[in-house]
This record gives sequence, structure tokens and C-alpha cells, in this order.
Amino acid sequence: MIKTDYEGLNPEQKELLEEAAKAMETAYNPYSGFFVGAALRTNDGRIFTGSNVENAAHGSICAERSAIVRANAEGFRHFTAFAVIARSSEFDTTEATAPCGACRQMLFEFAQLGNTNLEAILSTTKKDLVILTSIEELLPLGFGPGDLGINLEKFR
Repeated sequence: MIKTDYEGLNPEQKELLEEAAKAMETAYNPYSGFFVGAALRTNDGRIFTGSNVENAAHGSICAERSAIVRANAEGFRHFTAFAVIARSSEFDTTEATAPCGACRQMLFEFAQLGNTNLEAILSTTKKDLVILTSIEELLPLGFGPGDLGINLEKFR
């Protein structure tokens, strides 16, 4: 895990974080007032974004899963990196925002599908603290389809 700031990122990392920040502003969050944006880079360099979506039944689709589902719907399942950024309607975050457990699991499973360890770029609202890590570090001893001996070839 590396702690840095926006200026410590390379151009590809900056681009991914900027796309996540744009997506953050599209959040539908009438209940929590918490805006989350995520951006996911495919192995061929395309970027898919997502934002959180809430509803009155208090179900929520997180930004990270939103981006994965969007990419999957377009036929993309192999990823190299993702970025997450968030803010409240009342305050900026002072700690880097990380994926919830359900999102970590889904990211881990797509990492197994693509035979990669996804790079994670986690940021505060003002980008003054950015954590560079990986999905394997965020979900140590993760368990997915590869651990069950499931043949994933037809999904690749």
C-alpha cells in the first residue's frame, strides 16, 4: 500500500481518478447524500464509470459494481485497475474511500476471471490523499470461482 497525493500519480492513474470524479457527480443519493464515483480500466485501455444509485427500499448499487455491470453489459470482463472517490453533500472526505465488502468480492472475482491483480486507486475528495493498492491487498485470502475449480474459459 502506497500513500501519495494526486501529483504522485502517473498519467494513467490520474485519468482513471478524474473519470471516477466525474462519475461521482452523477450519483443518485437522495437518502444518504453520499456521492461515490468509480472508474474501471479494461485491459485494452477503455474506461467504464459508475456511480452509486439508491432507492426507497434502502437498496443501493455501489459505484464500483455499477461500473463492472456497465462494462460487462458492453462485453468487457478483463480489467487492470479501478479508482474510487467520494464526497458527502455536506463535507469532503478526509480519508480515502475504499470499496465495501460486496464490491471487493465482485472486483476480486473479475480479477480472477482476467488472471490479474487489479490496481486500486482510492482517493479523498480533494485528492490530497490517494492510496495505491490492489484488490488482493483489499481482500486478503479472497475466495472466488477459481478457488472452486470452476472453468471460467467460457466467460473470458
